[in-house]
Amino acid sequence: MPLIRFKRRVSALQDFLQQEAAGGYVLMAAAALALIVANSPLADGYFRLLETHIGFAAGPLVMDESVLHWINDGLMALFFLLVGLEIKREVLDGELSRPSRAILPGLAALGGVAAPALIYLAFTSGDPALSRGWAIPAATDIAFALGVLALAGDRVPASLKIFLTALAVLDDLAAIVIIALFYTENLHMPALAGAGGALAVLIAFNRLRVRTLWPYLLVGLVLWWCVLESGVHATLAGVVLAMTIPLDRTPARSDHDARSPLHRLEHGLHRPVAFLVVPIFGFANAGLPLAGLTLDHFLAPVPLGIALGLFLGKQLGVFLTTFAVIRLGWADRPRHATWAQLYGVAVVCGIGFTMSLFVGNLAFSDPDLLIETKAGVFSGSLLSAVIGVLLLRNLKPEAVPTPSR
Repeated sequence: MPLIRFKRRVSALQDFLQQEAAGGYVLMAAAALALIVANSPLADGYFRLLETHIGFAAGPLVMDESVLHWINDGLMALFFLLVGLEIKREVLDGELSRPSRAILPGLAALGGVAAPALIYLAFTSGDPALSRGWAIPAATDIAFALGVLALAGDRVPASLKIFLTALAVLDDLAAIVIIALFYTENLHMPALAGAGGALAVLIAFNRLRVRTLWPYLLVGLVLWWCVLESGVHATLAGVVLAMTIPLDRTPARSDHDARSPLHRLEHGLHRPVAFLVVPIFGFANAGLPLAGLTLDHFLAPVPLGIALGLFLGKQLGVFLTTFAVIRLGWADRPRHATWAQLYGVAVVCGIGFTMSLFVGNLAFSDPDLLIETKAGVFSGSLLSAVIGVLLLRNLKPEAVPTPSR
């Protein structure tokens, strides 16, 4: 690989990690603000605003949805578009581009999805309606997690941050597949056919090497509307659109030329999504009224299954799988990382805020169950964050050999 391309990749990765960590802090502030507002005299206005309907009509196109629905199904499509772009870049030209690099975070992500789901089902398997939430504790919030790692300072080696990023990207991919397979009902075939037509046009753009972004985005908007009307969750349109955006992997003559359509779109979306879209989602969905909540609300099957799935399931699934893969010789331990630090990162993987709340909204429509979902996500994520950062800040890093002169 040419040296200039290697340096560009390292620089892009460093920028990604810094922006994700900063976005994590903004998300934390948005979630805290939502909790404050939901338990203040402003609470009625806050919930009434989220339930307010906004709509428009243009010929046969009629849309009338609540503000919360526009945020969760519309604005979050940009989040899923960015996630899709990150997945494609990492798989084709990043940390997941070689099997030797992908096997450790890939299997760790699989363990980190399975163990929380099993723990959740252990608490709710007696009730099929509650069991629908099995995927809620299965995803790691990359922004929150990298923000917590940043709090640990330089004691966390860069290799662990890269490992966590790759794991979280694959974790998001698993969540996307789960949403598509298990949270899609009542398909509307004409709209689905329209989505297929839009996808065919996008693929044709890719094959014809169209490098201008606006044709992709225009057809992507049509794709989003068709997917919304089809019964498949609309945010998945963002992922499908991302898969069709071209990624150039050949060395370029300049930094400007190096920005392929995928790089340009990813760069353009990263700040708005990290500092606007995700915080708005967090503010709209994190409002948990604490008045009337008792210990029983946290010990009910749903919140207990979510909290323990995030805190215990994530760390057990990620760490034990990682330990087994390394001991079997299938992959190397991240450079300059101790086993204790790997365990600390596994604990941090239990922070599941954004995707967990998103899946919770798909799994349940009962307001009481949604409140229990928030209680479980908050308690499990908070416990994982606090214990994780305390571990990582107090663990002794591996001694790095000083190069001989």
